[in-house]
Amino acid sequence: MQNTLRMNNNTVIPQMGIGCYQVPDTQECVDYLKNALDMGYRLIDTAFAYHNERSVGKGIRESGVPREEIFLTTKLWVQDYGFENAQKAIDGALKRLGTEYIDMMLLHRPAGDNAGAYKAMEKAYEAGKLRSIGVCNHTAPQLEALMARTEIVPCVDQMECHPLQQQKKLRGLLDKNNILLESWFPLGHGSKRLKFNETLRNIALKYEKSVGQIILRWHVQEGFVVIPKTMNMEHMCENLAAFDFRLQKEDMCLIRGVDENRNLGGDPESEEMFQKWLNTRFEY
Repeated sequence: MQNTLRMNNNTVIPQMGIGCYQVPDTQECVDYLKNALDMGYRLIDTAFAYHNERSVGKGIRESGVPREEIFLTTKLWVQDYGFENAQKAIDGALKRLGTEYIDMMLLHRPAGDNAGAYKAMEKAYEAGKLRSIGVCNHTAPQLEALMARTEIVPCVDQMECHPLQQQKKLRGLLDKNNILLESWFPLGHGSKRLKFNETLRNIALKYEKSVGQIILRWHVQEGFVVIPKTMNMEHMCENLAAFDFRLQKEDMCLIRGVDENRNLGGDPESEEMFQKWLNTRFEY
């Protein structure tokens, strides 16, 4: 049985969910959602830019799990920033997902008129269309600049986070404002730097767990929300086992010591994709 965390607006969020990045907008996505929900996952993370909101919504409806038991997150992309554009995009997301409300909506990137888009999310939050709001990929200075121009403190900042990138500088600001860190790329996307890290491997041997389970347990004990993405049902089950044991204090300290402030998701291909996205209007 997995944990939940309480956000700064008193809303409860499951501590581990599933990501939908690069999951095709087909029956494969529908089945992925149904399998995950059947397995016990209750947090689903998608985005407009993933182009699969319709299949995500269909998977939720066909799962048989009551909507109120599911925490559904989606994101606004930069093409829809600005107050009026974002208002339309929020309604579009509700329609594509086939739901009367979205549990959390995030700004996907700090670009353009993100403050105008955030103000539209604030209005939708007050109207009950969104149950909580937050941001992704905002550094401490970017987050401070946004909060200076808006009213509602974000519930989360979704960032790349794993033992080699522990976001220590950002976490000071998040803790000060009671904002949760939500980890994307929590396992480093299978990075060999993580998978074969000697410290992590030794800890895994000690607990008779996989390195991935050790990493996810570290996220859990650090108080992060974590959204690993895998379409492998065996791995989905293994990930939930992160709630079945606890790392000792000395092992948590050892893992904190491997931090390199290194973005494994910041390789040239990822940056090239981001720049392409910035210059492309999605039609969906």
